[in-house]
Amino acid sequence: MLTLILVFSAAIFIAAFFGYGRILEKWYDIDHRRVTPSHADYDGIDRVPAPKAVLLGHHFSSVAGAGPVLGPIIAAVAFGWLPVLLWVLFGAILIGGVHDFSALVISIRHKARSIAEIAREHMSPLAYKLFLAFIWLTLVYVLTVFTDLTAATFVSDGGVASASLMFIVLAIGFGVFVYRLKIPVLWSSLLFVPLVFVCVWLGQKLPIPASSVPAFIGGDPAKTWDLLLIVYCFLASVLPVWILLQPRDYLSSFLLYGSVLGGFLGILFGGFAVAYPAFTGWSHPQLGGLFPILFITVACGACSGFHAVVASGTSSKQLDKETDARPVAYGAMMIEGLVAVIAIITVAMLAKDDPLSGRDPLVIYGTGIGKFLSVFGIPASIGYSFGLLALSTFILTTLDTATRLNRYIFEEFFNLKNVNWRYPSTIATLILPAIFVLISLKDPQGKLIPAWKVIWPVFGATNQLLAGLVLLVITVWLKKNGKKAFFTFVPMVFMNVMTVWSLVLLLNQYRLSAVGIIAGILLLLALVLMVEAVKAARTLWRKPPNSAGQLLEAGSHAR
Repeated sequence: MLTLILVFSAAIFIAAFFGYGRILEKWYDIDHRRVTPSHADYDGIDRVPAPKAVLLGHHFSSVAGAGPVLGPIIAAVAFGWLPVLLWVLFGAILIGGVHDFSALVISIRHKARSIAEIAREHMSPLAYKLFLAFIWLTLVYVLTVFTDLTAATFVSDGGVASASLMFIVLAIGFGVFVYRLKIPVLWSSLLFVPLVFVCVWLGQKLPIPASSVPAFIGGDPAKTWDLLLIVYCFLASVLPVWILLQPRDYLSSFLLYGSVLGGFLGILFGGFAVAYPAFTGWSHPQLGGLFPILFITVACGACSGFHAVVASGTSSKQLDKETDARPVAYGAMMIEGLVAVIAIITVAMLAKDDPLSGRDPLVIYGTGIGKFLSVFGIPASIGYSFGLLALSTFILTTLDTATRLNRYIFEEFFNLKNVNWRYPSTIATLILPAIFVLISLKDPQGKLIPAWKVIWPVFGATNQLLAGLVLLVITVWLKKNGKKAFFTFVPMVFMNVMTVWSLVLLLNQYRLSAVGIIAGILLLLALVLMVEAVKAARTLWRKPPNSAGQLLEAGSHAR
């Protein structure tokens, strides 16, 4: 049964990529002859054309993170694996893939500008400022959640910590080989990709035990790792993309490709049976009702607003040709959907009363990958560490991309043009995440819990509401240019209804606590943005749409 679920899901994703993905290309008039911003506005720091495989690696690594693992596992344990699987399949193909591809395309049609700038042009200046604030807050949550998760993983498995540090050195070396020594990507990959997997083995041989990490804050080594990760984020944000961001994300992708392939083959030949209930009920004591909580708990893997920020923030500045948009954006979403399916299966193979079902999602995932790889004679402990390293590596790529993106947002909000502003802008971006991960946070019952667990509910709601608002901007843009908009309008309505509903529930649950106040602010921002969109739509409906010749922006001239 598990094999059937996996094969069926993979077939659906492949069919969607070659079917619906190509239909989207036609609706957006994709043309490889148009000059992309990475060529038209090349600057050697942020705007650098990347080979399709390298950019796919960057984009996929940046958007994946822990999202397609944590969310599906949490939801599958709470509601059963079937509703989560259905949301991942339908969501990734009809909502998430459309959202990601559309965000990338309209960004390159606007000189790689952000979704917020596009909102200003097609909606209003107020919408622009509100969108920037909304995105900035979303990325603060991303940085807080993923910094805390990575630090916790490094403490629990010192081998993952040491391998991650080795991996950063490898990434810098790969960047030098490709961009300075001009060694082709293929030949550089043949050298560096095997070394990535050597790091997995070497990390277990040379672990960094938690006892050897100085505990500067509260006697907790995780806080020390938090500080070091904040420093890493700073460096990753201010360095040119070719030194660390592009090569690290490209090499990272092979770790997740490896975990996907290992999981796929392990499930295919392992003969694992379904043990967990397909459906456990419409409500969960801690999470709440399946509607709307499922749709904010499972973001990456189905649909995630953060993807649009990456697509319009870094990927649009590195896209070599317009025809690369489908494999980079829609293709990455299909792969991420498959990652989510494998995460769901790690729950489906557990017995309902298995103590593991009550453990941290990272432990469930790592244990599952260990079982899958054991089919091929790989020790379960090595498989477990490999699963955690793959996940931690992707969290790190999300951290460095999110920091750079939030630096862009900060500079854009205050109209900071000089390249040297990237240093103070990055510091300003990292202040709040640093505070959140270093202080003690409590749940509604007053119990001390990790920062990521406190932030996760509002992070999920914010992230998904951002997706709904991005689809709102895209729909307005399509309407303005006389294009079909039903394929973004329906997902936009669904995402906004589910997430506004969720924010209302969070506001009622947390009331005047920090999470409740944040939920209230976000709800207000979202409602004002929706009003601005309605005003823009009314204006558009009163006058005829632009002609097809007006669709292309200034940077869309033929090569």
